[in-house]
Amino acid sequence: MAGHAQAPSRSGGRTRLARLGRGVIAMVLFAVPFVLIGFAVRQQFGPLIRFDEAMADRATDITRSIGAADALIALQAISQPWVLYIAATLVCLWAWLVKKLRNRALWAFVTMMIGWNLALDAKLLVQRARPVVDDPISHAPGYSFPSGHASNAAIIATAMVFLLWPLLSHAGRRVATTVAVVVVVLVGLDRIFLGVHFASDVLAGWILGVGTTFSSWLGFIGKKAATSSPGPSSPA
Repeated sequence: MAGHAQAPSRSGGRTRLARLGRGVIAMVLFAVPFVLIGFAVRQQFGPLIRFDEAMADRATDITRSIGAADALIALQAISQPWVLYIAATLVCLWAWLVKKLRNRALWAFVTMMIGWNLALDAKLLVQRARPVVDDPISHAPGYSFPSGHASNAAIIATAMVFLLWPLLSHAGRRVATTVAVVVVVLVGLDRIFLGVHFASDVLAGWILGVGTTFSSWLGFIGKKAATSSPGPSSPA
């Protein structure tokens, strides 16, 4: 009987190790392209630098020509990381206290905080100057790589989808996923068309954001995670 009592514990331990292994593998797969882009930026890789500078000039010209500056600046203001994190934290509290998704809410909050700090640390490591364009539309402080707006929007959007997945209907999941993708893309493009980030900054931010959340979900929640709410717990 003692042997039978210990079997579930060993099985649970193997399951946790398997989840952590999948999370580590996913983290490495996302880290490789991020590191390669960052290395190319640090080494001033000619083709990438020329592409980024040309894109910055062209994007700001388009913004001025179509009169989109005010709308893009407004989007910049409402997509500030601290604004998004306050809203996301309130959603985590609601999921914890009202919907009893305690483990998922805690996971989402911790993952977002870790991702936020990873983006800040990467900026200090790469230390890329922001684009310099003629007749600038907007200004932003700090380093350029990766885009904090892009990375944090990706972290928050994906974390919210993972967190709320068990509560959504089939149609609701499609809507939530679509909204998350649209928001992340718009926030990233906003940084390019305002001329405050290079295209590679935004791409790296997306990779970092999605990679952080997805790797964390695989490692700590997993496809068959238990939930106190009805319905499947794993996003498609």
